[in-house]
Amino acid sequence: NVNWKEKLIRNPDLFLRPSGHKRQAQALGRNDDWLDFLFRSDAWLVVRTLHSRSPTWWDEHLSEENASFVKQLVSEENEAQLASKLSPLKDEPWPIHPWEPGSSRVGVIALKLGMMPLWTKDGRKHVVTLLQVQDCHVLKYTSKEDHNGKMAALTVGGKTVSRFRKPASVLKFYQQLGLPPKEKVKIFHVTDNAIIKPGTPLYAAHFRPGQYVDVTGKTIGKGFQGVMKRWGFKGQPATHGQTKTHRRPGAISTGDVARVWPGTKLPGRMGNVDRTSFGLRVWRVNTKHNIIYVNGSVPGHKNGLVKLNTLPKDGLPYNPTQNTHAGLSLRSDVPTTCSEAYGKQGAWLSSGQGALGDA
Repeated sequence: NVNWKEKLIRNPDLFLRPSGHKRQAQALGRNDDWLDFLFRSDAWLVVRTLHSRSPTWWDEHLSEENASFVKQLVSEENEAQLASKLSPLKDEPWPIHPWEPGSSRVGVIALKLGMMPLWTKDGRKHVVTLLQVQDCHVLKYTSKEDHNGKMAALTVGGKTVSRFRKPASVLKFYQQLGLPPKEKVKIFHVTDNAIIKPGTPLYAAHFRPGQYVDVTGKTIGKGFQGVMKRWGFKGQPATHGQTKTHRRPGAISTGDVARVWPGTKLPGRMGNVDRTSFGLRVWRVNTKHNIIYVNGSVPGHKNGLVKLNTLPKDGLPYNPTQNTHAGLSLRSDVPTTCSEAYGKQGAWLSSGQGALGDA
């Protein structure tokens, strides 16, 4: 019996379909009583579960001390890589071109921290979202000819992630670039006079108070929802003969159409899709902690990564300060403080340390 059990453990595929493999199991050499017990009960389920492949990548498990040592070693290597990119003597940046009307520059990738209120000196309250720029770097430059023939493209990565979560092909790209791997990568369309050399870090000072930005993030997933929650339908009467139709959509078309039109609002999965909030004003910039304060709400949950873009739109007062950092020279009429951008309404009661604003 012991030898038979060992053979079963070494061949877990025998337990996928007991009835189909019974003849094969008997051929391996066995005790009929053990076979009858095995295939008449659910014991094969237990054995299959206990001796399945480990869910981890490695068979050996690191101790807490070894795991902490590996994390510390990786963080030190990442800091060394980032420090090597901060020296302009070793890696000379590309030339800065003058700003021109219609110029479009690169954006950043930021981490959503949450929301808070802010008050101006005249007592007005504004609800803002805090977005922190963490380890944001330009990864790749694609010329206009190689991209879409209209605008050049800059690939930007944000928030350093563990190298154990990336495949070897991706790690090779970052190793050649001299940067640690990034959690989120996005493409920004820029004009030829706003290109930046790959490896250039981007900070919160990339923006100024008074600018308008587009923020793109993945909305919070709500799961499968009905039409009232998903699309805001009114619903049907609660009484007067209604039976099990209170939250139903009702008729979706006429009878002679005999089909469901594409785009019909029906129940389904809600959320977990990319959405963009257009024209959010930058109220404040904290250069010490790399935090950008934008007006209103931003798609996504806390600790989610979002994309900030300064691409101008027709008919909206976008980018009143226009291209103030990285790739383009500063315009002479660009405000450097909140008071210059908004007058008395933009001067804060307390700007805080490292913030671009007036006390």
